[in-house]
Formats: sequence, structure tokens, C-alpha cells
Amino acid sequence: MNDLTDYGYVTALLSRHGFRFSKSLGQNFLTAAWVPERIAGEARLTPDDGVLEIGPGVGCLTAALSRRAGRVLALELDRRLEGVLGETLADCENVSVVFTDALKADLRELCARELGERPWKVCANLPYNVTTPLLTAFLKAGCFESMTVMVQKEVAQRLCAGPSTGEYGAFTLLVQWYAEPKMLFDVPPDCFTPRPKVTSAVVRLERRDALQPAAQDAAQRRVRRGARRLACRGGGRAASPGTLPRRPRRGTLAGGIRSAFKRAAADGKKQ
Repeated sequence: MNDLTDYGYVTALLSRHGFRFSKSLGQNFLTAAWVPERIAGEARLTPDDGVLEIGPGVGCLTAALSRRAGRVLALELDRRLEGVLGETLADCENVSVVFTDALKADLRELCARELGERPWKVCANLPYNVTTPLLTAFLKAGCFESMTVMVQKEVAQRLCAGPSTGEYGAFTLLVQWYAEPKMLFDVPPDCFTPRPKVTSAVVRLERRDALQPAAQDAAQRRVRRGARRLACRGGGRAASPGTLPRRPRRGTLAGGIRSAFKRAAADGKKQ
């Protein structure tokens, strides 16, 4: 297989298929071979795992996942990449590429159809412009054991922030309610084409024990209330769980909301 991160090969491949990058889709393809290999390694995959990838690009991470997991499902929004992926992943027999909008898809149904039995994991280089709604969808689906994703570094820092830090906000609260985040490593801008203006980072989210539906609903309501309170403290506007709010002031408010989440979990167990 050709080196799918080699700049010369990738540019020639894309040119041959008449492909041009779309800024609106947040397309930045990897051009450093160590990055997809390390991301796939940090995902802790086994031949028993089914893996969901969002936005495969030219397939460099997809190919790395294919060598480690039992099955790989790659969801791609841009149909202009159909010919590209058909060429680059032709030898990856355990990979399925589905052209659809991941934010509108039934992730559970798709994974059951394409990946078979669990366990399922997420491993992806997420587009910057839809990072937060995608992470929210993964967490709310409740069917992924872990999510190893590359995101904008500022977002990664907020995902992993502690309650008393300036980066802690409502989305931090939502993520840490469902999962245990860990910052893994940074990826500089010169590892991509086109080169982004910001540094990226890879994080792994290990899903916590699943809540019962009633507890999840209660937690979501408390997240919305907490987001409004955090926004008022930080001088920002109210935020929903699918957005990244402005920074709150330091204090004990976030800890109080976290305690409310614990009550929601306890209430759910009683039902």
C-alpha cells in the first residue's frame, strides 16, 4: 500500500480524482505517518473490536485501524472522496465506508449493521467545526466503550479540565459525566495539509458505567441549568450541551452542579 500520508502522493492522488479541499467541511488531511499510527495505537484496539471512524479523508487512519481491529466503519460526508477511498482502501477487506452525515445517522443501527457484535470504539480525526456535536452524539449513544479522537487543542484542554480551572465549563461537565478523559499528545499544524492555524491534540474518553434513561434525562436537564449558571458567572451567554460555552469564573458552582449529577444518578437507580 502507498504511504497515505506522503504529501507528494496525496496531492497527486487528489488531483487525479479532481478533488479540492472544502473549508466549510473542515478538511485537513494528515501528512505525517507517525500520527495515524500513534492514534490507532492509543485506541487500544483488539481483533474483537469494531471501530467507528468519522471523516476518513484519504484513509491513512482508516488503514492503521484496519490492521488492528476486527471491523472498521468509516463515515464520510463528502461524496467527492468516493473514488479516492475506493482506491486507497481497496485492500482493506475489513473496512466499510458509508457516505452519510454522522450527525443525522443512527449510530447504533449503523454500527450493528456494519460492525456486528460489540465491543465498539470510536477512533477519528474529527473536523473542527463539528467536534462538539459529534462528541455529544457519541456519548449520548451509550454504545461505545471508548473514544480516541483528535480535536483542536483548546477543546482537548477543556474536555480534560479540572473543576477549579478556568477551562472548566458546561461541556466539560457533560463529557466528564459520561466519560473519563485523558490528554494523550499534541499534533502540530505542520502535520496536515492544508495547514491549520492551531495545534491539535489527541484525547481518549473512557465511558463510565451507563446510566439508566431516567438518570440520563435528569443529568441533561441539570447540564442545561448548569450551563446557564456558568455562563452568567463567566459573563458569557447561555449554552446548550452541544456547544462549548465561554469560560466560567473559578469557584464552587461547577462542583455543586456535579453533586446534582450524582443525585440524578441515584434517582435513576431507584426507578
